[in-house]
Order: sequence, then C-alpha cells, then structure tokens
Amino acid sequence: MFRLLFRLYLVTIVSYSAAIYLVPDLVIKLFHERFMAYNLDYSRGLQTLIAKQFQAIPEAQWPALADEMDKEFQPLHIVLARSDSDDFTPAEQQRLQRGENVVRIGDWGWRTLAVAPLNQHMAVQMVVPPDPLDVNLLYWSINVLIGATMLACMLLWLRGHWRDLERLKGTAERFGKGQLGERTKISPRSNIGSLANVFDTMAGDIESLLNQQRDLLNAVSHELRTPLTRLDFGLALALSDEMPAASRERLQGLVAHIRELDELVLELLSYSRLQNPARLPEQVEVSLDEFVDSVLGSVDEELESPDIVIDVRLHGQLERFSLDPRLTARALQNLLRNAMRYCEKRIQVSVQVVAQGCEIWVDDDGIGIPDDEVERIFEPFYRLDRSRDRATGGFGLGLAISRRALEAQGGTLTVEASPLGGARFRLWLPTPG
Repeated sequence: MFRLLFRLYLVTIVSYSAAIYLVPDLVIKLFHERFMAYNLDYSRGLQTLIAKQFQAIPEAQWPALADEMDKEFQPLHIVLARSDSDDFTPAEQQRLQRGENVVRIGDWGWRTLAVAPLNQHMAVQMVVPPDPLDVNLLYWSINVLIGATMLACMLLWLRGHWRDLERLKGTAERFGKGQLGERTKISPRSNIGSLANVFDTMAGDIESLLNQQRDLLNAVSHELRTPLTRLDFGLALALSDEMPAASRERLQGLVAHIRELDELVLELLSYSRLQNPARLPEQVEVSLDEFVDSVLGSVDEELESPDIVIDVRLHGQLERFSLDPRLTARALQNLLRNAMRYCEKRIQVSVQVVAQGCEIWVDDDGIGIPDDEVERIFEPFYRLDRSRDRATGGFGLGLAISRRALEAQGGTLTVEASPLGGARFRLWLPTPG
C-alpha cells in the first residue's frame, strides 16, 4: 500500500510543483496587457502623491527628499533616475517622455518597479525589493502544509481503496485455487464496486461452466466405458470359439479399436482431473534414484525395439525429495513413451537436485521438434504432422497431461533441442516451501 501511496503522492506533488511555477508564467504571458493595466491603475494614486511631493519643491532639493522618503517607505526604495537611463527599456523611456507612468511585473503578476515622470529628464522610482528570507520560509511552509494535507487526504482515500483491492486479490487467489464459491462481496458504493461486480459475475459463470463440464465429462465417460466394456467382453467370448482365421483377424482388429477408445476415455478423465484446481497434490518424500528406476521399469516392456538403449545419469549425490509420486510418475512415463516412439536408438534420463528444486531431463536422438511448434505440442489433441498416424502419434494428450501434472505441483515442463540430436524435455519441480 505504501509503495502505491508513495508513487501516487510523488506524481501528484511533482505535478503540483510544476503547475505552481509554470502555470502563472503562462497566464501572465497570455494576459500580459491586462496585468500591466491593472498594476498601472493600482499604482497610479501612490505614484501621483510621490510625484507631487517632488514637484512642490525646487529640483535642487529632490535628492534630499528622495533620501528622506526612502527611509520612510522602507522596505520600499524611492530612487531618482534620469528618464533616458539605460536601466529603462526603449519602450519605458518613450512612456516616460510622454509623461506616462511605468510599471514592471514579476512573479504572479506582482509589480517589482513603479516609475513616475517628474519632468522631461527626471523620474522617481519606487522599487519593490525581494521578500526577506523569513517571509520566503513562511511561503514555503505554506506549500509544505498544503503537501501534507494532500498526503493525508490521499491516505484517507487510498485506505478504503486498498482494502477493497486486497479483498479482490484474495478472492481471485482463492478462486484460482479451486474455491469456486468465493465472491468479493464488495459494496457497490466502493471505488472498484463495478469491477468487483464484473468479477463476481464472471466467477459465477466460470463456476457454472466448470460444474457443467465436469458433470458432462463424467456422465459421457461412464456411459462410454460401460458399452465399451461389454463389447470387449463380448468379443473376447467370440474369440474363444473356433472360427476362420480371417474372421478372427477382423475381430482382433475390433478389439484393438475398442481398447483404443477405452484408453482415450481414460486419458480424457485424467486430463479432466488435472484441470480441477481444487485437487491438491500430495507431498511424499521419495528416493529419486529408486523413483526413476521404478518409472523406467513400468515402461520397459513397451520398448518397441530391443536395440533402444535408455541411459540414466544422476548428477551429484541425490537427496530425498518431496513430490506427488502419482502425478510425477505419470508425467515421466508419458515423456518416456514419447521418446520411445520417436527416438532412433538412444534415450537419456538425467536427474539433478539443487537448493531451489529438482530437475529431470528426458533426451532422445530422434528428429526433434520444429521451433515453431515447441509450445503447440503441449496443447490437448495437437499432434505433429509426422505423427498424424495414430499408430505412432497417440491421441495428442500425453504431453498436455504431463505439463498439467507438473503445473499442479508448481513445476514446469519445457522442451528444447537435445545434445543427442532430438528433443529434450525438461521437468522442473520446486522445493516445497
């Protein structure tokens, strides 16, 4: 709050100071003639009285009278000067020659000099000196008090504004963590009342849509899996009977398609569960080398070629690390299956633990991923052109599920070029706070 207050106050006070010094000069320049006329009228009476005092005595006594009046008019100065003195501008000299008074104006349009002609050669000046130091300090103290008053007003206004912003921020954070029933409950009279109302409306719509999506997906998945299971069971019974080889081959193809559909439903359910922000990840302390070894063992039987070699590199002395075993294993399994699908002969898994977290790399020596598609591969159902065939490309959900599984734990999943020539997927899990 204080940072925002300081910035707002700094902008305000700088603008106010600039306006104090720039606006008066601008106004005086625009209305110079009016200010001159006003000061001439304002000084005419006093100048006339001073001029009459001099004109009532011989010219030889004028210097003595000027000294006497100078003392009486303190802090103003009464000074005699020639009308053609270089201290006057040509325009001022012409006015004095015509017997007209002359004034000069300074800051804020106040006069600093008033000159009255006494004859064709002499004039009497009334000089207004600068304000003394103590008066200047008083003027500055007025400005300081004005600035302090502005600060107090801003603080008073910002307090309620900041309270409502913090409430909106807290509601947004809780809503993002899955508490979909959260609302701001900010008064419409608040400075951000309209914004809070829009947020509450949006939150209600999102809650409704997510509930509808979850209910629909659960219902569809259940309704799909039931007939798929029946079909699989029925085909298994049919295959147990004697039949021609061609018929058996066709039935086996149907079984493969049914199981592919069942796998797709399972993938959709997994992705849907990971999209639920209300699900909090587990935190289990595991031995990383044993964990990686178990994940490799779970996918070892899926190697399509016995020539593929999987290397494991453990950098430094691995410590036990807290993570969600199910989510992390699912992410790593998907990445290993992806590497098995596109590698030539080699896959490398590297693990490193630092103070900030745990890092796992999965490298392969395949053809890699084009630079313009490194982010799109994490989109659901997106598959690269070379993997449009479902026999090699899957459903396009594996990488999306892997990224979701890591993001649910506060981690990240990125891809870059691998030193082996193919793709490197980098898993990052932060150290639990």
